[in-house]
Amino acid sequence: MTVLTKVDMDAASVATEEWRSINWAKCHEVVRRLQVRIAKATSDGDLRRVKALQWLLTHSFSAKALAVRRVTENQGKNTPGVDGVTWSTPEAKTAGIQDLKRRGYQPQPLRRVYIPKANGKLRPLGIPTMTDRAIQALHLLALLPVAETTADWNSYGFRPERSTHDAIEQLFCVLRSRGSAQWVMEADIKGCFDNIGHSWLLGNVLTDTSVLEKWLKAGYIDKGELFPTEAGTPQGGIISPTLANLALDGLEDLLEQKFGSSRSQARKYQVHFCRYADDFVITGKLQEMLENEVKPLVKEFLASRGLELSEEKTKITHISEGFDFLGQNVRKYRFGKPNTKLLITPSNKNVQTFLDGIREAIHELRSAKQAHVIETLNPKILGWANYHRHIVAKDTFSKVDHEIWRALWRWAERRHPSKSGRWIHDRYFDEIGERRHVFNCWKKTEDGKQIRLLLRNASDVKISRHVKIRDEAQPFDPAFEEYFENRLTVKMVKSLEGRRTLLYLWKTQKGLCPVCGELITGITGRNIHHLVSKERGGTDSFLNLVLLHPVCHRQHHSNPGLKWRIPVEGYTLT
Repeated sequence: MTVLTKVDMDAASVATEEWRSINWAKCHEVVRRLQVRIAKATSDGDLRRVKALQWLLTHSFSAKALAVRRVTENQGKNTPGVDGVTWSTPEAKTAGIQDLKRRGYQPQPLRRVYIPKANGKLRPLGIPTMTDRAIQALHLLALLPVAETTADWNSYGFRPERSTHDAIEQLFCVLRSRGSAQWVMEADIKGCFDNIGHSWLLGNVLTDTSVLEKWLKAGYIDKGELFPTEAGTPQGGIISPTLANLALDGLEDLLEQKFGSSRSQARKYQVHFCRYADDFVITGKLQEMLENEVKPLVKEFLASRGLELSEEKTKITHISEGFDFLGQNVRKYRFGKPNTKLLITPSNKNVQTFLDGIREAIHELRSAKQAHVIETLNPKILGWANYHRHIVAKDTFSKVDHEIWRALWRWAERRHPSKSGRWIHDRYFDEIGERRHVFNCWKKTEDGKQIRLLLRNASDVKISRHVKIRDEAQPFDPAFEEYFENRLTVKMVKSLEGRRTLLYLWKTQKGLCPVCGELITGITGRNIHHLVSKERGGTDSFLNLVLLHPVCHRQHHSNPGLKWRIPVEGYTLT
């Protein structure tokens, strides 16, 4: 502990000079080492040691710096709380680190905003101030190893290294065989974030309860009026998803205690559990068992935490009728007795919502240039297709492509009502390779070159089976470090398909940022840096490019003499 504290003091002395001079590699190293120790102590059941290590982490400079970095780089970095303050300058970020103190800390009320839900209702969000967000991010660094060590194995929402694709693949694994469960209980918790009992959280969450209680009781301001918070965690708080996961963890163990986990018992009851955030699915062999045994057990479990099932969204369905989960439809079809086949496809509702969004975007761009239309639609199309690329979606992709083509044709017709169809086709569409009727145009770049922009098709995305994460794998166990590195490599290679430069650089650097030595992922983001600047005659060739974290990229340009953690051939400090 003494060594870690000294390292933090050394890092702090450097950081007082300027935000950009922080040694991020050392910060990651210090925090990671402490998190691993917290996870080990949690696994051993040594709660006193967990508390001591959490105190050390939340009082370290390294953790404070990473907490401030997180809240100033995420999507909400420009959204202020009730005080109207954001940390947009290096000086403000450095001052923010100094403000992260436990003594005398008192959070401000949340700023209440509302966002529309899919069913037309409004979802309330509570926006904390930047200081409160940073304090939450700081304590989350200490709480996350505990949450990951004690989490349900088949819980996939708001957890590092887990995703919706893992949840869907879990359902495929437990429902695909001929003798698998025939009934499914689709469950949804009524106002989960808004109703979690404060007494349960304060009595069961292994964190600084004094600070936690202040967050829970901070209240919120809506239309200039202060309202108290008697229950729930704010939707919008960085730590809230982890608190919700902790409140719901244990349900899978409870079901195993009731219905067993051995193979013989699994065949008898076919009870399997899969959860993503507050939406979860429980399978069962008989409808009566789910209705009379499983559902009451779930209700009792939730009631102890101040929660209840949403009767509106909770239903028991036969697998032949299918059910929607996370935007995808899971259904078993009968292809002649007794053969049945489980197919997972994009849900009709999800497809319709996506197409409505595309049509609305095209309508808003009715007077825009064709290049702007293509650049706006391509990320939407590829993002949606990549989400569904691991299931039976090829036919759906083709239908979606056709609907988008029809919408673009109407867009072109409105612009030229007096022109013929042949003229419109020649103006906006072309035959390129094996593709016909391709929506395309030429665009002039800043350096005077002409490039051709093509509208991407959803069917361009290849279907590939997702490999589910191992149930017992958790990122704070050193034994799984190589396992997660291999999964990250596969994930990044797939996400960078079609972007030859990025993929080449990422592979060449083995996924590491040369400045800090940490992994470059989809979450961290990446910037392309020229080793020899264009002002000095540098080119865009692979040999002159390197991938950096955005913060490391800014740090290098503000401090060109900064020593990189991983030497790169062709890079000099001059």
